[in-house]
Amino acid sequence: MPDQVSLTVNGASISLPSGTTVAVAMALAGQPCRTYVTGEPRGSLCGMGICFECRVTINGVPHCRSCQIPCEPAMEVTSEV
Repeated sequence: MPDQVSLTVNGASISLPSGTTVAVAMALAGQPCRTYVTGEPRGSLCGMGICFECRVTINGVPHCRSCQIPCEPAMEVTSEV
């Protein structure tokens, strides 16, 4: 397993330590997972896959719980906004 992984978060490249979750990648990239209907950003809440607030699209698959998925090389993550 590589020490660092590089992925794309909402079009921006980011490198992180191997084993980092997608929710952490979103936070470090300053990107929300979703937005409220009012447009305010929403991020991960519980961090253990129960609340579903951290849903994102990963490699074209919608509704992925980002707090449960480790980052992989060349992964493409987009917010569900």
